[in-house]
Amino acid sequence: MLSLLEDAMLVGLVAVLVGAGVGYAIGALLAAKRSGATKGQAEKVIADANREAEAILKEAKVEAKEGAIRARETFEKETAKTRDELRERERLAAKREDTVDAKMETLSLKEKAVEAGERRVSEMTKTAKDKEAELNQLLADEKQKLHKISGLGEAEARQILLARVEGEVQHEAAALVQRATEKAQETADQKAREILAVAIQRLASDYTAEATVSTVDIPSDEMKGRIIGREGRNIRAFERVTGVDVIVDDTPGVVVMSSFDPVRREVGRRALVKLIADGRIQPPRIEQVVSDVKKEVEQEMLEAGKQVALDTGVRGLHPKEIQLLGRLKFRTSYGQNVLQHSIEVSALAGMLADELGLDGQLARRAGLLHDIGKAVDHEVQGGHPEIGADLARRYSEREEVVHAVGGHHEPPLATMLYTVIVSAADAVSASRPGARRESLEKYVQRLEKLEEVAKRFEGVDTAYAIQAGREVRVVVNADKVDDAMAAKTCRDIAKAVEDELTYPGEVKVTLIRERRVVEYAR
Repeated sequence: MLSLLEDAMLVGLVAVLVGAGVGYAIGALLAAKRSGATKGQAEKVIADANREAEAILKEAKVEAKEGAIRARETFEKETAKTRDELRERERLAAKREDTVDAKMETLSLKEKAVEAGERRVSEMTKTAKDKEAELNQLLADEKQKLHKISGLGEAEARQILLARVEGEVQHEAAALVQRATEKAQETADQKAREILAVAIQRLASDYTAEATVSTVDIPSDEMKGRIIGREGRNIRAFERVTGVDVIVDDTPGVVVMSSFDPVRREVGRRALVKLIADGRIQPPRIEQVVSDVKKEVEQEMLEAGKQVALDTGVRGLHPKEIQLLGRLKFRTSYGQNVLQHSIEVSALAGMLADELGLDGQLARRAGLLHDIGKAVDHEVQGGHPEIGADLARRYSEREEVVHAVGGHHEPPLATMLYTVIVSAADAVSASRPGARRESLEKYVQRLEKLEEVAKRFEGVDTAYAIQAGREVRVVVNADKVDDAMAAKTCRDIAKAVEDELTYPGEVKVTLIRERRVVEYAR
């Protein structure tokens, strides 16, 4: 339709052009007439105008034909395109119709299958109802027969049956719980051993126990006299300034110093070594040397605390905590250096926490600070766990750290995992070979005392201290001690050992009660 409108507009334009040419010719003729031109000139003008009009008309016709041809071609293209689109739509419609037919056929098959299934279910339901009615009738008949045979009513029979079933269920439940508990215990013990083994293997420590040195060699008796001074004024001044007790006469060639404060003892030892090397031993010189040595030891403790914090990777410690850690350098427990022990516990606790998927950094911090109370336990009343917990709380440590410091010697009462971890690490570090040592005489005395405490209880035949005093096995008379009494006796022995003896780690008390019958065949 647009192409036809364009053709009409083109023909109209040609007509306008032709009219303009004719008008121009007529105008020219009139002008010629007005100007008095000749008739021939007028005819010539008219002839020229006619020729020009015919040329314009021919040209317009040619352009009109070309436009019509172009319009026809465009129309044919559009028609062909529309025809292709219609064919594609017809094809899609036919395909959809085929799909719909297939789905209708599938639905029809499914409907038939559902109807057949419903018929089968209906038949099975009817059969089940018939069998249920038959079974109920049989059960009723059997109940009547059982009631007649047993002489019991329905309520009584039900009560007996329920009691029997309840007993069986309780027995099976108890057996199931016991099996589950045993399996969980075996798995837990195995996993705990694996974790401890991995942590111990990862701990590379070549440190061995060291003894506290509180003796100083003197080169001669003349030097001993200088140390004592006139009427003992030098040794009294030394004891007053250092706060240690000095024993000169008991052991030849050696000066022995004793003090409950390990830092004071170390200051006294170093000061005496310097005085002996200098040779000038008099009260003013003693005061000056001791003052210098105190500053030296304090600076050494501070540097030791900083170095330990750096080596263990524990950041953000309070300056006072760093100083207290440094004091542990001169503190020993059963021959084991407490600072080195704290480093080991920190490493072990961190590795155990890593193995358990916990915060290793927090465990290392708790392990490093667990014995911090020993730095001031000679100045503050109470046990070192309580003192350490108070210090940790004072310096704004996290509750997990405070709890681990205060409860690392009481793992059964621990309510936080980090306390148990630190307790285990403490036990591993203290009990490993070479960690602690004591003199042979004290070792034997401790074993004898352990056996003596156990034998003191009624019904005990004999007791044996084994595993370097970490376990005592007690054999009781089966005629005098029954099973209930055996448990109480074992608990009382453990309490007596805990109250009367001093020992590293823990002591396991194993009580054995058995009855033996012996006969001889002759």
